[in-house]
Amino acid sequence: MQYFKKSVYDLIVETSTNLPADVRRAVQAAKEREDQGTRSALSLSTIADNIQMAESNVSPICQDTGMPTFIIHCPVGANQIIMKKQILEAVAEATANSKLRSNSVDSLTGANTGDNLGPGTPVIHFEQWERDDVEVKLILKGGGCENKNIQYSLPTELEGLGKAGRDLDGIRKCIMHAVYQAQGQGCSAGFIGVGIGGDRTSGYELAKQQLFRHVEDVNPIDELRRLEAYVLEHANTLGIGTMGFGGQVTLLGCKVGVANRLPASFFVSVAYNCWAYRRQGVVLDATTGAIQSWVYESGTDVPMHTPQAEPAAAGADSAGQPERREIVLQTPISEEQVRSLRVGDVVVINGMMHTGRDAIHKYLMDHDTDVDLNGAALYHCGPVMSKDQSGEWHVMAAGPTTSIREEPYQGDIIKKFGIRAVIGKGGMGPKTLKALQEHGAVYLNAIGGAAQYYARCFTKVEGVDYMEFGVPEAMWHLQTEGFAAIVTMDSQGNSLHAEVEKDSLQKLSALKEPVFV
Repeated sequence: MQYFKKSVYDLIVETSTNLPADVRRAVQAAKEREDQGTRSALSLSTIADNIQMAESNVSPICQDTGMPTFIIHCPVGANQIIMKKQILEAVAEATANSKLRSNSVDSLTGANTGDNLGPGTPVIHFEQWERDDVEVKLILKGGGCENKNIQYSLPTELEGLGKAGRDLDGIRKCIMHAVYQAQGQGCSAGFIGVGIGGDRTSGYELAKQQLFRHVEDVNPIDELRRLEAYVLEHANTLGIGTMGFGGQVTLLGCKVGVANRLPASFFVSVAYNCWAYRRQGVVLDATTGAIQSWVYESGTDVPMHTPQAEPAAAGADSAGQPERREIVLQTPISEEQVRSLRVGDVVVINGMMHTGRDAIHKYLMDHDTDVDLNGAALYHCGPVMSKDQSGEWHVMAAGPTTSIREEPYQGDIIKKFGIRAVIGKGGMGPKTLKALQEHGAVYLNAIGGAAQYYARCFTKVEGVDYMEFGVPEAMWHLQTEGFAAIVTMDSQGNSLHAEVEKDSLQKLSALKEPVFV
């Protein structure tokens, strides 16, 4: 199988940089359904632009390329040891070429391996089948949506929905609650795979397996077909919308599978996937390893038609009010400038911006830094970076990461260093909101997954600190031009995220009555 490694490498590149046709059609349908001029509609236009840019640039759609998970079906007699070795080599090569972000981190020390290899990474599953060819499927599921996976043990009590019993209606309630609890933190509008039954481990695996189904397929089990249709329709009445900004489209697809269980256990496992639904597969010649066909229709044949997008996240509020303000800020930002901002304002940032994720926040809690962060814009981002032959760094992909992970630290860091703007996705909690009020800062929500759209805003890499944390977790100092995001938490104590969550809970509660009886 002399071409096997190259075929796997080509699969990785295609999966990371080009969404398949069925996913693109779902995003296009969402754009057509969403109220024009709203934050969610313009966010979807930005997403469409980003999809086209990633394809054109052959660069990651989203900077978080997740934990690569391979499912390989092969005939009896295939050498799985050699295939696994070549998969590892292909993953390391794709990482070196900035098609994957270096995401494999030692769980005890926090050290990044730099090549996406290590105990448990990537995930590789082999299964034999009776066909003569080899099928390799790959899914790249980012950490933001992976963190919104959830598993229920029935019977249980669910917020807004009451008791969920061991029946189809209890399953319905669990799935609806899973969509509600994700809010915008999983980069909605998203897709979900659901596994009914199994044990705790196999239930989650079954749920993720559903994400390999085609978006447009029909479940052969009638009860599950009706359940999928119900969830897809009613999840879009919750008003969560794209990025959690409020809107008509919250869910783009729902796929449900079922397995037997023990009498004592009844698990419903939900695998949440963001709009950047990156999965693809290839069928290979078992003798040469060359690609014979692709499992999913290429997205190249489904261009994302969209007008030139206005600044990311600009638009009317969830009530449809058309007025909005656009404010251009040059860093460093003053407290007076920040306190004049309100939820719904579009902020365009020029000047220096600093990245900071989990390791940086933990470090800054206990240490000082030589980096001047007074008046700074701090971006929750772990970029994909590339160094040219002259030693100069370039930003290849740079969308926001989920901000709520920094909630234990953010308020203290704002106070300690004088940060004026925190940028991320999905919003933050009451501790951060209080700090924004007390110390004069704002939270800006960028479009999750739009890694190419934002990468073009970074004109120069001025430097980097704390590389010992690894490329994604280091603090990058970036010259920025035209970086646009929306104020979703202001210094007056207002939070769009809290408002949308409260409103969606009320709408969820309206779905409490039994449906499948």
